[in-house]
Amino acid sequence: MKKTGILFVLALLVGSFTTAFAQNASPKMTAEGKNVKVVYGQPSKKGRTIFGADGSGSLESYGKVWRTGANEATEITFKKDGMFGGKPIKAGTYTLFTVPGEKEWKIILNSELKQWGAYGYDKVKDKNVLEVTVPTKKYKDSAEKLMFDVKDNALAFQWDTMGFEVPMKF
Repeated sequence: MKKTGILFVLALLVGSFTTAFAQNASPKMTAEGKNVKVVYGQPSKKGRTIFGADGSGSLESYGKVWRTGANEATEITFKKDGMFGGKPIKAGTYTLFTVPGEKEWKIILNSELKQWGAYGYDKVKDKNVLEVTVPTKKYKDSAEKLMFDVKDNALAFQWDTMGFEVPMKF
């Protein structure tokens, strides 16, 4: 009887933590075009400063590798071989990391999938398959939610008033 009671209490605790976590997790979103699909966790700004210098109190620091979303690192799938940022990319699925910057962003495609955040990036950076640098794009209007837009000829990203656009060709 005591074992059953303890197991019941443990099950309740696990269920409570799981429910609480699920309510706080950012929704999983998909942006898809003809040749490219991006799957990402979509956080909200919630009054926070999103991008800024290290030590500024911003959510993401300039010059540091970021998962480019929330929860699991963002994944990008190319349905066929093409060009991404002027460089050849093979069809397949990759983890998309970025390094935000005030003037430019580094976009990194890595072959190691199912990364949680960018916490283990240093252990997998030898699996980078492509890196491109693009100018920072400043938007007039702020986007409350992080978003990707897959166009026929570009991958666009915006959160708050910052983002980037990477040209694509298939």
